[in-house]
Amino acid sequence: MHNPLVTDLVQYTNSEIEDRIIDLQRKYFQTSNTGLQAQIANLLDIYKEEMKTRRAIDAQRQLDQDENNDNSLDNLINVS
Repeated sequence: MHNPLVTDLVQYTNSEIEDRIIDLQRKYFQTSNTGLQAQIANLLDIYKEEMKTRRAIDAQRQLDQDENNDNSLDNLINVS
Protein backbone atom coordinates (compact mmCIF):
# COMPACT_ATOMS: atom_id res chain seq x y z
CA MET A 1 0.00 0.00 0.00
CA HIS A 2 1.06 3.54 -0.51
CA ASN A 3 0.17 6.71 1.31
CA PRO A 4 1.72 10.06 0.35
CA LEU A 5 1.88 11.06 4.03
CA VAL A 6 4.10 8.12 4.96
CA THR A 7 7.76 8.75 4.28
CA ASP A 8 10.45 6.12 3.95
CA LEU A 9 10.08 3.88 7.01
CA VAL A 10 13.72 2.78 6.93
CA GLN A 11 14.67 5.85 8.96
CA TYR A 12 12.58 4.67 11.93
CA THR A 13 13.59 2.12 14.54
CA ASN A 14 11.38 -0.87 15.35
CA SER A 15 10.45 0.77 18.63
CA GLU A 16 9.34 3.97 16.89
CA ILE A 17 7.18 2.04 14.45
CA GLU A 18 5.61 0.00 17.26
CA ASP A 19 4.87 3.22 19.16
CA ARG A 20 3.26 4.67 16.04
CA ILE A 21 1.09 1.55 15.63
CA ILE A 22 -0.10 1.83 19.23
CA ASP A 23 -0.87 5.53 18.79
CA LEU A 24 -2.80 4.92 15.55
CA GLN A 25 -4.81 2.10 17.13
CA ARG A 26 -5.77 4.38 20.00
CA LYS A 27 -6.84 7.12 17.58
CA TYR A 28 -8.79 4.62 15.47
CA PHE A 29 -11.00 3.66 18.41
CA GLN A 30 -11.37 7.25 19.63
CA THR A 31 -13.16 8.42 16.50
CA SER A 32 -16.54 7.48 15.14
CA ASN A 33 -15.85 9.03 11.74
CA THR A 34 -15.78 6.09 9.32
CA GLY A 35 -13.79 8.00 6.70
CA LEU A 36 -11.09 8.83 9.22
CA GLN A 37 -11.12 5.25 10.50
CA ALA A 38 -10.52 4.02 6.96
CA GLN A 39 -7.50 6.33 6.56
CA ILE A 40 -6.09 5.27 9.92
CA ALA A 41 -6.64 1.61 9.03
CA ASN A 42 -4.67 2.20 5.82
CA LEU A 43 -1.78 3.69 7.81
CA LEU A 44 -1.94 0.83 10.31
CA ASP A 45 -1.66 -1.69 7.49
CA ILE A 46 1.43 0.09 6.15
CA TYR A 47 3.18 0.16 9.52
CA LYS A 48 2.21 -3.42 10.39
CA GLU A 49 3.47 -4.67 7.03
CA GLU A 50 6.78 -2.89 7.65
CA MET A 51 7.11 -4.58 11.05
CA LYS A 52 6.23 -7.96 9.52
CA THR A 53 8.91 -7.49 6.88
CA ARG A 54 11.51 -6.47 9.45
CA ARG A 55 10.73 -9.45 11.67
CA ALA A 56 11.01 -11.82 8.71
CA ILE A 57 14.40 -10.35 7.77
CA ASP A 58 15.61 -10.62 11.38
CA ALA A 59 14.43 -14.23 11.60
CA GLN A 60 16.22 -15.11 8.36
CA ARG A 61 19.41 -13.46 9.57
CA GLN A 62 19.20 -15.45 12.81
CA LEU A 63 18.72 -18.70 10.86
CA ASP A 64 21.68 -17.90 8.64
CA GLN A 65 23.80 -17.10 11.67
CA ASP A 66 22.78 -20.33 13.40
CA GLU A 67 23.63 -22.36 10.29
CA ASN A 68 27.06 -20.76 10.08
CA ASN A 69 27.77 -21.33 13.75
CA ASP A 70 30.38 -24.07 14.28
CA ASN A 71 28.88 -25.09 17.63
CA SER A 72 26.06 -27.06 16.07
CA LEU A 73 25.17 -30.53 17.36
CA ASP A 74 26.42 -32.13 14.12
CA ASN A 75 29.96 -31.13 15.02
CA LEU A 76 29.63 -32.32 18.62
CA ILE A 77 28.45 -35.87 17.93
CA ASN A 78 31.19 -38.30 16.94
CA VAL A 79 29.80 -41.42 15.27
CA SER A 80 32.39 -44.12 14.65
